[in-house]
Amino acid sequence: MRVSEEVSQTLARGGPLVALESTLIAHGLPWPDNLETAREAEAEVRQAGAVPATIAVIAGVPRIGLHGAELERLALSQDVLKASRRDLAVAVARGLDAATTVSATLSLARRAGVRIMATGGLGGVHRGAATTFDISNDLDELARADGMAVVCSGAKSILDLPATLEVLETLGVPVVGYQTDTLPAFLTRSSGLGLSIRADDPAQAADIIRAHGWLGLPGAVVIAQPVPLESALSEAAFERALQRALDFATASRTTGKELTPFLLGAIREATGGQALIANRALIVNNARLAGRIALEADRVQGDSSVGFLGGPKT
Repeated sequence: MRVSEEVSQTLARGGPLVALESTLIAHGLPWPDNLETAREAEAEVRQAGAVPATIAVIAGVPRIGLHGAELERLALSQDVLKASRRDLAVAVARGLDAATTVSATLSLARRAGVRIMATGGLGGVHRGAATTFDISNDLDELARADGMAVVCSGAKSILDLPATLEVLETLGVPVVGYQTDTLPAFLTRSSGLGLSIRADDPAQAADIIRAHGWLGLPGAVVIAQPVPLESALSEAAFERALQRALDFATASRTTGKELTPFLLGAIREATGGQALIANRALIVNNARLAGRIALEADRVQGDSSVGFLGGPKT
């Protein structure tokens, strides 16, 4: 694993860091929106006072912190593997370029010592999973990612959201609504599913994450922030677009890891690009919040006798 000099120096001094996933660059957004959004997300992390660490596999080497040319390489290439945690060994063994999903990004970030991550939406339980058993590896990794926190806009709204929330509860993963009492639904602001935990500012979010780590509780903490109001899709518009996308997926027999980018692309087309605007806005907004939480975590780590993550200081 290769850690960039900037990230390495920040780790050494215990400064604030935010891990960013790379699937959105290679598979989630079209060119040139993918590269522009990746750059904007990194810029927002810096503006908040933290250091961004975009994660990917480049020519078989897991990378923690990418340079501009490497971001562009992922954005332009048509031959980038979409890698969940299970695919990392294949990417390394075969010397491939791979864009990391939430599960792979969490796994590599945790190994490197980067504890806060930002993404767009989590993977989860797909609709019809009772017969297909199609459940994202993201949920399993969230349950394993001790000491981590993930800022997102809930789970992707193409999923079975009630089932996804139930699985997170079963796995013991706390879902904290950021300035909301309901689970955000990715491109729309609310799923209508109630959350029992709320934080209204970065300090409150940091307190919950710190207590989770200090108690030695397993798994990550999810901080769920709604898409900005001015960019959000209406629920009616989204449901119409989703049904059309699901019909296309069924007709084309699209399944597995290709299903999510296929559906999101079809939804972008069906909404005349409004879904793309919402997707970009929430990614950048989540990066901004993750940077603010990381900065708050850094202050707590420096001022308190209790470590921010992972238990009491020694």
